[in-house]
Amino acid sequence: MRLSPLNRRRWQNFCANRRAWWSLWIFGVLFGLSLCAEFIANDRPLLVRFRGELHMPVFRAYPETVFGGDFSTEAAYRDAEVQCLIRTGGLEVCLDAPAATMAELEATGRVGGAEVEEGFILWPLIPYSYRTVNDLGTAAPSAPDARHWLGTDDTARDVLARVIYGFRLSVAFALIVTALTSVIGIAAGAVQGYFGGRTDLIFQRVIELWGATPSLYIIIIVAAIWRMNFWLLVFLMVLFGWTALVGVVRAEFLRARNFEYVRAARALGVPDRVIMFRHVLPNAMVATLTLLPFIITGVIGSLAALDFLGFGLPSSAPSLGELSLQAKQNLQAPWLAFTAFFTFAIMLSLLVFIFEGVRDAFDPRKTFR
Repeated sequence: MRLSPLNRRRWQNFCANRRAWWSLWIFGVLFGLSLCAEFIANDRPLLVRFRGELHMPVFRAYPETVFGGDFSTEAAYRDAEVQCLIRTGGLEVCLDAPAATMAELEATGRVGGAEVEEGFILWPLIPYSYRTVNDLGTAAPSAPDARHWLGTDDTARDVLARVIYGFRLSVAFALIVTALTSVIGIAAGAVQGYFGGRTDLIFQRVIELWGATPSLYIIIIVAAIWRMNFWLLVFLMVLFGWTALVGVVRAEFLRARNFEYVRAARALGVPDRVIMFRHVLPNAMVATLTLLPFIITGVIGSLAALDFLGFGLPSSAPSLGELSLQAKQNLQAPWLAFTAFFTFAIMLSLLVFIFEGVRDAFDPRKTFR
């Protein structure tokens, strides 16, 4: 796809800002890896070979009976008996003495003196999901070690796995909320500023009343009535956050509504919606993009604050705010505080640097050499 000369100049300006360029690459790699979190951190194997057949538990749940077990529920792949059944082709001796059988198989490749068709299990790099409760053999939270690179939390869940899933959840939540609030806020501000008069007056009174609503109390009340989930929280954040861009978009449209090119377009009979969104809105994008990094970082901070207070997502969700709460409650485990701090610092810094470059790229007065 070929870019127009204007968009080509914008892309060149963005690339000339080296801080924004490298931040985009780093953030893209990190977010791309988090999108593949199930292949990086999971308590299900990526691939299992059993009796010559290949199975992919990461995509599909297999009952234990598929691997020669007794239960029709999903196989617990981290259990020694299930691993023994897979590696020995479903020998019944695994159900009696799994530890001895596994040791004999690993040492000699035989079980009871007989050759076995050995299967294999291919695990992800981190063999734990964000909800996996590990048998540590010690008190939780545990310090970082070779098994848990960032340690575990107070419920024996792997911190690195929860950071990977939590990074994806926070960024996805922020992007969805920002996109929805931007669409509503820009449309409302454009209508106010372009038509003015009584329309602007009524909208302003509605926004003043809506802005005075205590949103935190409303969220607490809703959380007390219904079980909070991802989409309900998105709806509540959009419901109270759409006014963020109305003021700046309204001001830009009020300024541009009497420009000569707008008057000429009206005289030629161009529809109002075309004038608003094709001719006036591009001039308001610089001021709009200036606020976007603050909106995104504010949404991430609001999600973390709600989770920290216990009014956000369920505690089982991979929340960075819940990790911060655990750091507060377990001062003897400083790795929790360091992990939460550096995750937020890196994520928010990269987002701010990226949107600084986007803002400068859309600014017609700024040129990078």
